[in-house]
Amino acid sequence: MGVRKEGGIVPMEERLVSGDIARYKKVRKNWFAYNPMRLNIGSIARWQGDEEVLVSPDYVVFRCLARSNSASILPEYLDHFRSSTQWDAFTNESGDGGVRIRIYYRDIARMRLLLPSVSEQHKIADCLSSIDALIAAEADRLEALKAHKRGLMQQLFPAPGETTPRLRFPEFKEAGEWEVKTIGNSSKSFSGGTPSTANLDYYGGGIPFIRSGEIDAIEAQLTITIQGIENSSAKMVDVGDVLIAMYGANSGKAAISKISGAINQAILCLRHETNNEFLYQYWCSRQEWVTARYLQGGQGNLSADIIKSVPIPTPHQVEQAKIAHCLSAMDRSVDAQRERLATLKAHKSGLVQQLFPAIDEVSA
Repeated sequence: MGVRKEGGIVPMEERLVSGDIARYKKVRKNWFAYNPMRLNIGSIARWQGDEEVLVSPDYVVFRCLARSNSASILPEYLDHFRSSTQWDAFTNESGDGGVRIRIYYRDIARMRLLLPSVSEQHKIADCLSSIDALIAAEADRLEALKAHKRGLMQQLFPAPGETTPRLRFPEFKEAGEWEVKTIGNSSKSFSGGTPSTANLDYYGGGIPFIRSGEIDAIEAQLTITIQGIENSSAKMVDVGDVLIAMYGANSGKAAISKISGAINQAILCLRHETNNEFLYQYWCSRQEWVTARYLQGGQGNLSADIIKSVPIPTPHQVEQAKIAHCLSAMDRSVDAQRERLATLKAHKSGLVQQLFPAIDEVSA
């Protein structure tokens, strides 16, 4: 098994244990295992399975003292303690090494913490575990909503090479085939540019400068001036425009702009002839197809010509609006569920900080 920040102790992919397992370390229920090279980024977990498992000889394995010991710490309590700011501060300061900090058991062993009675530890662990269960349930609901929307998109838009969708609203069942256009001949499009960074007069103004990582943001981190617009190829976009990132890690990602501002050369702005929401939802349904077709391994850059060449089967304006409204309503449900999940996580984080007081807090 291996230890990951997300998922805990999980089977290693495509890895076989050698014939001689003498150096591998056993992990039993409620024991902890971690990679000393990656503890500071969260690669530690408590094994909750009933059967023993093996981990790499390079891992550190430890267990808590028996509950009968006067200094015992419950493994469930320690598991939640790892979410506290004390733990983060300790693991980021401890150990030795360069970019990757090595933190061995001798480092963890000298950590000082306030320890309540076993019964209170149990109460705290139960409280936080119940919130974790709720967070997991809400996370599952979020994934279910996202999967439902993906399924709807696959049915409400024709499959590649086809001209009618598998699912249509009752009033459009006899409306006939969709007209096949391209994004380029059904939309106005333009990209922007970046004002010279050598001229300070171009920056710090009142115009949001939207970059590829901010196409779905409600505000931009950088602003430019009117002079910056006039002396560069930066272009203004409006609220409601469709923005597609062409370069970098977000290549292919699309968003409906929430702010008016200027874009750089890494973004293509699209204005559909009839319905921007329809265009946006259609692009979302084809993003994986575009990525697989034009980006090797999901990495690389798109171009305006590639995006404009993508076919877009198009129904009557009324049907466009109906599809866009349906899928946009799903987006609002997903966003609301995402916000609910974030609120729960913030609530748990606040509880953790209150339930695990630092030694200096109590001393003060």
